[in-house]
Amino acid sequence: MNLTGKQLTIIVVSIAFIVMAIMTMVVGNEDEGTDKTDNPEQTEQALKALGDSKDGSEADSIVVVNDPLEGDPYKELDELIGLGAVKEEVKSLANFVKLQKQRQEKGLKTPKMSYHLVFTGSPGTGKTTVARIVARIYKDLGILKKGHTVETDRSGLVANYVGQTATKTNAVVDSALNGVLFIDEAYALVPENSHNDYGQEAISTLLKRMEDDRDKLVVIIAGYTNEMKRFIDSNPGLESRFNRYINFPDYTAEELVDIYKMYAKKNEYTINSDAEEMLEEKLNYAVAHKDRNFGNARFVRNVFEKSIQAQANRLSGKKGLTKNQLTEITVKDLQEAFK
Repeated sequence: MNLTGKQLTIIVVSIAFIVMAIMTMVVGNEDEGTDKTDNPEQTEQALKALGDSKDGSEADSIVVVNDPLEGDPYKELDELIGLGAVKEEVKSLANFVKLQKQRQEKGLKTPKMSYHLVFTGSPGTGKTTVARIVARIYKDLGILKKGHTVETDRSGLVANYVGQTATKTNAVVDSALNGVLFIDEAYALVPENSHNDYGQEAISTLLKRMEDDRDKLVVIIAGYTNEMKRFIDSNPGLESRFNRYINFPDYTAEELVDIYKMYAKKNEYTINSDAEEMLEEKLNYAVAHKDRNFGNARFVRNVFEKSIQAQANRLSGKKGLTKNQLTEITVKDLQEAFK
């Protein structure tokens, strides 16, 4: 069939209009969808995309999703070693929320409050652990529906190219809806003496989502005390949304010993008296000579893992081992662990 030029033009234009209409319908359906947290497959795809850049530049992105554990979060908070002031702050916040709900039920005025938090302190002082507990407490209080945590840092929010950071940040926020978004070392989003960093785009995107999704998103940011102050002061939007601070002090040597014993007990190991005496001496020395990068509980966990590895090497090749031999950590094991 031979078509005239005019007929061909009409056909081409018609096809173009049909394609545009289909694209509009697809985009409209995407925009009108439900929360991605209600669709696990969509959330998984969004998070997977964070690490799928063509050149592998996003391969080191850190985004960890933790579903809420069963059990009593208030009891778990009480059982944490040390952190007395932190526990009181969290309990005080919970008490305030409970009372405001009772006032609301009686028709009384309730002040508008922010549930977002700033955790300040050194590495290994329990910030991530407490964030997970707070998420579950918020669920118990009715603030959040799910109470899970999504843990990330700059690498999980910031892309390497213009225009990609907003998409990346939105994907992480979508996965955190109805739960807590925990951003560790948040100050890295605003590097010192850097005015054209992509971190600013992540902050702008995050602030907008905190407003748009204020009834289903709680953000907890964490990092060194001075750096976090600089970070908050860098943006008026951050100052207005983050006004509740909880400081996490470094652990004492005695608390670190207790943390080591806790790891041992949970994993069915024992430590003899001579080894315990050495542990106390080593941890006292470590605390007395620590710098700002000292890992606190993280340091102790590493020591524990190295000591049970040393025990395995010490017992390697021996047969007929008793239960005591399989569980006991000795001075020799600790000497290897602290090397």
